[in-house]
Amino acid sequence: MLGFLKKKLSSNDSSKKVIVLGIDGVPYSLLVRFMNEGLMPNLSAIAKKGTLTDMNASIPEVSSTSWSTFMTGVNPGKHGIYGFMEVQKDSYKWRFPNSSDIKSGTLWDMAGRHDKKSIVLNLPSTYPAKKLNGILTAGFVALDLKKATYPESAYEYLKSIDYRMDVDTQKAKESLSALSADIDQAFDIRKNAILHFLDHEEWDLFIGVITETDRLHHYLWRALEDKSHSEHEFFINFYKKLDALIGEFYKRAGQEIPFIIVSDHGSTAIKKEIYLNSWLREKGYLKFKKEPPGSFEEISEDSRVFVLDPSRFYIHLKEKYSRGCVDAGEYEGLRRKLKEELLSLEIDGEKIIKTVFMKEELYSGNLYNDAPDLVALPVHGYDLKGAVNKTETAGRSQLTGGHTRDDAVFFINRDVRERDINILDIGPTIISLLGIKGENFDGRCLV
Repeated sequence: MLGFLKKKLSSNDSSKKVIVLGIDGVPYSLLVRFMNEGLMPNLSAIAKKGTLTDMNASIPEVSSTSWSTFMTGVNPGKHGIYGFMEVQKDSYKWRFPNSSDIKSGTLWDMAGRHDKKSIVLNLPSTYPAKKLNGILTAGFVALDLKKATYPESAYEYLKSIDYRMDVDTQKAKESLSALSADIDQAFDIRKNAILHFLDHEEWDLFIGVITETDRLHHYLWRALEDKSHSEHEFFINFYKKLDALIGEFYKRAGQEIPFIIVSDHGSTAIKKEIYLNSWLREKGYLKFKKEPPGSFEEISEDSRVFVLDPSRFYIHLKEKYSRGCVDAGEYEGLRRKLKEELLSLEIDGEKIIKTVFMKEELYSGNLYNDAPDLVALPVHGYDLKGAVNKTETAGRSQLTGGHTRDDAVFFINRDVRERDINILDIGPTIISLLGIKGENFDGRCLV
């Protein structure tokens, strides 16, 4: 096997190679804790051979936006993905962006133009799969494995091993132990698929993403701190299995091949979910023709602001939306007022919002006009939501873990002097390590 692996890795000796392991939703602080507790010996050993640090994710801090930023090296104003869903400006129907909505070139597009092969496995926002010089099977939201995979031969292999595109989170309604078993099964199949392609296919750029960490955090974060929780041992053991996978990856890569670990955001315990559209209704900014509303299709003509997940505020402008009522001259004053009110929002005497950004502070590019007018970042522990059917401002659900923009993970088996690392920086770093020049990025090369 080692001889075969060496042959595959050296199939194009003149080209440089890069391996990336994505660990969705993993916080840097949790890795440091587990290393200090001796639970992740492989990562501890590897971290001494390079740079392991925290990183800032995209704004908003959701997987679709952050991974799209990772794969393009540009901000959402250029790649076009601001969240998992959008509202059509004429009908107000939901629309779910997919790979065709990413308007900037991806890392594998750039690699392909230089005759480099890429293998991309389980990366969100890549469905349906597009043709590339290599192999791709999409991450969530992916509906059909065949449409998610290119080429046909890769699909046939994945089908043969009963490949799972995602965890069945509906298992949580059955029991947390049923969910844990499903997370475990999905992870094992994904690990086997990733290692199969790593070992048996030629590649210059290899990207494999583990989604199960994110599902673990969302549904079982409470089990992390509570040693009496039924799934506490499962949580700990899952990270031991992740550490074993990291060790296997690094063994195959070695010190010569750049080896990157990256997460798309951090995670933390949820104190409460905050339903921002309900807050807007209480403040008189948002109204619906029907109560309770089922969707934004029932938005009223006298609504001035609405929110899309997780915390994207859109001013209901006359010139932009078919039922818009806000004049252009009111725009700046309304934004400033909203920002002040959001920063003063409290639940049970605690501040909810850490920062509010205006769109011009975050985004630039041809798709700037589609950007949210404001984006709020919460204080850790408060999970901002854009649900339209909630009647209260704060509540709870089955989810016990939420996202953070800070405390994401970046590792590379190289020395990095730069600090304040952003997920924007990973794409240009990868392309530089592949020996490709002349691409335009918003981020910087770190090595």
